[in-house]
Amino acid sequence: MQKYKCQVCGYVYDPDIGDDSSGIEPGTAFEDLPDDWVCPICGAEKDQFEPTDD
Repeated sequence: MQKYKCQVCGYVYDPDIGDDSSGIEPGTAFEDLPDDWVCPICGAEKDQFEPTDD
């Protein structure tokens, strides 16, 4: 699955890991994150993320 990088702070959302702080289970694709999900580091919204190879 594709990783996505926050263009504000550099946090990388890795679907293999998920986001435990927001209750997002491992295996959750970025596209399947809730619309109100925000970056756990800086609070940026999903539209501030871009696909990355990191």
